[in-house]
Parts: sequence; C-alpha cells; structure tokens
Amino acid sequence: MPAAIPLRRDFTAPTLRQLSRRCRDNRQIRRLLALAAVYDGMNRTEAARIGGMDRQTLRDWVLRFNEDGPEGLVNREGAGRPRLLSDEQMQELAQIVETGPNRKTDGVVRWRRIDLVRIIDERFGVTCSKSVISDYLAALGFSHISGRPQHPAQEPQVIEAFKKNFANTLATHIADLPQGTPIELWFQDEARIGQKNGRVRIWARKGTRPRLPADQRYHNTYLFGAICPKRGIGAALVLPTANTEAMQLHLEEISKQVARKAHAVVLMDRAGWHTTSKLTMPKNITAILLPSKSPELNPVENVWQYMRSNWLSNRVFETYDAIVDAACEAWSNLINQPQTITSIAMRDWAQTGQ
Repeated sequence: MPAAIPLRRDFTAPTLRQLSRRCRDNRQIRRLLALAAVYDGMNRTEAARIGGMDRQTLRDWVLRFNEDGPEGLVNREGAGRPRLLSDEQMQELAQIVETGPNRKTDGVVRWRRIDLVRIIDERFGVTCSKSVISDYLAALGFSHISGRPQHPAQEPQVIEAFKKNFANTLATHIADLPQGTPIELWFQDEARIGQKNGRVRIWARKGTRPRLPADQRYHNTYLFGAICPKRGIGAALVLPTANTEAMQLHLEEISKQVARKAHAVVLMDRAGWHTTSKLTMPKNITAILLPSKSPELNPVENVWQYMRSNWLSNRVFETYDAIVDAACEAWSNLINQPQTITSIAMRDWAQTGQ
C-alpha cells in the first residue's frame, strides 16, 4: 500500500470544519469533514467513510486539496461536447423563444422542444436533439413554467400608471384625516369555494399519474378576505352570496381589526358590490378602487392561490357545512402565519404611507 500523502500545513481541522459550516455544496462539505478527520489523526480508511468515499478517492482529494486548497474540493465541470450553435445563434434562439411562436406560420401556440429542433434546422442549418435543446434553454436561463393569467383587454400602461401615482392617490384619499393619523394599507377580495374544487400537482413516481378526487356538484360559498401586509393580519367572513349586504358585513369586520386610532385604506377591485352607493363605509376605512382588469395588483389573489394549494385543493366536500368548515379552517391556518401574509402580500409600489 502506498504511503499516505501528508496534508498541507496551512490548514487545521477546526479551520476546515468552520469552512464546512459556511459551504453550500454538500459534496465539498463531506470532503472538508473527511480531511478534518485526517488532520485529527484518524485512520484514513475511517476518514474516507466520513466523506462517503473509499481510501483511494480520499487520496485523490488530498492531492487536489494540497494543490488548490478548499477550492480544489469542488467538482470541476467537464468540457463536454462542443456547442453546435455560435454565441450569436444562441442569442437569436433566446429571442425566438422569448417572442413565442406565430400560430398561423408555426402551427402551435407554445414552443415545444420538437418545434425548436425544426426552427434551428431551418434557421441555422443545424440538426440537434430535444435533449440538446433542453441544455441550450437552460444555458440561456429558460425553464418550463406556467404563465400568469392576464385579462385579454388589460391595458398594461394603466397598471403602471396606477403604481407610479399611488402615493399621490393615497395622499388625496386621506387628505381630510387629522395630521399624524396612522395609516394601514389593506387589500380585499372574494373567493368562491365549493364542491367543484381544483386540483394541484403532487409528487409521484415517474411514469405514473395518480388519480385525485374530482366532484361535479355545484354547492359553494364565498370567502370574503382582507389582509394588512405590514401587520401580517387579516379579516374574513364566509358568506353564502357575494352581494352588497355581504360586502357591508365584511367592511364592518375589517373595521374591527384596524388598530386603535389608525385609519385603514382598503384597496379592492370594481365588483358591483364594491362600487354601489348603497354601501356605508365605516369611519375608520377609506376605499381605493384598483384599475379594471388588473387582478395582479391585488395580492389577495396570491393569498387565494396559496390557500388552495395548501389546504383546499384535491378534496371533496360532501355538504355545504363541510365547505364552510374548510374555508374557515384554511383562513385560520393563514392567520396563524403572519410572516406568510407579509411575504406574499407586500408590494414595493404600495409602501408609501404605511
């Protein structure tokens, strides 16, 4: 058996262990701990086991460590196969992917890898496989994700103008309040929760497609919810219908949750029961209406998504009471996570005045 190679002397066992606590590469961490054991005088066969390797592999890492220090314990990327596209062609491919297909000329509404194989062949005269396309897309920073819904009649410039001018809008709405009144910013919305429930993705073995419960019945209720992102609190009611009477009840519930001597500015969409003159606004609440067709301005939409993904989807509700119980339980779970409310709902454009 060859003699053990001594470790360089400018490191110690405590130093390597300290480095391992700051390291994020699990493989490098194991190697640092194995070498720390060697510095402590442990038998090298036993030290190799700490790193999940054999003695010969440990010897190889000792050589790398002696040459390059802790950085030598990181896996070096192999050269791999040479790329088939030039840098200019890669940038052109990125533009093609970002622009998306033309339904009439390309025959699809979204790019598939097989479509990009064809495009690259036609545009650059290069033949490649779908797996190569995956590597190229990853190198360009693309991933296969779901797009966000957008109203077809939405006007992006209106949304940007609202965010840009929000500070002035807020100042106008609270101009009549006494100087120094604390302002709380709230967001409000409603969600329909019922037997015709949604399904979300779950972990499962490759090649399988687990069956999830799906109910075709139509009983439902409405969860009126409002959140104050900065305080991490909310106010909600579960009601059988979404109308002016229900909205009045919800405003009164929000009013009870506003801090003493503070005033709440509640942002909401333009549903008919939000804009009707029949509503009586509590004295400690002022409403600001969001632009039409702009649900992304309301973080409660993201709250609904979070609640459905974690507590409401993939379930069957046998009765109306079961729906109400599920809605109440989901909201209670959310309220018990104030940091989650803040994380989901804080918006940079809406920080003024809070």
